[in-house]
Amino acid sequence: MTTATVAYIGLGSNLDDPKEQVLRASRAVANLPESREIAFSGLYRSDPMGPQDQPSYINAVMALDTTLSPFELLASLQTIERDHGRVRKGVRWGPRTLDLDILLYGRACVRTESLIIPHAGLAQRPFVLYPLAEIAPPDLTIPGKGSLKMLLNACPQEGLERL
Repeated sequence: MTTATVAYIGLGSNLDDPKEQVLRASRAVANLPESREIAFSGLYRSDPMGPQDQPSYINAVMALDTTLSPFELLASLQTIERDHGRVRKGVRWGPRTLDLDILLYGRACVRTESLIIPHAGLAQRPFVLYPLAEIAPPDLTIPGKGSLKMLLNACPQEGLERL
């Protein structure tokens, strides 16, 4: 019997009704095989990270209990992105219909060409940290980064609005 792992997934969109994109994607993630939703944060509006001539993003974080491996989970998330019209080309941090990121996968640390866990930008992104803090245990520690509480204290909530 495979033991389930708690994975935290970041969801974001800024095209084609972003709020609905995030909500539809959360339902698709919750229905992945060998997985079940544990919690879903509130929705947040944030300024774009990259080029500023694009719409604001809608972001959320989801906790998922899964027996999928990190790579199986990544493949499943990329399929959901494609199903939502995501095309992986063009400007880095440009506009997109859907962005799904594995933020954490238990206590695992993964560093490959296709996958980095914990997510590389997690510690500097208020649109990830604040929704994560809504649903994660208060004593959560991010491997190699420190406690969630410490990261929140070092990451101002500027430009982030809870909807």
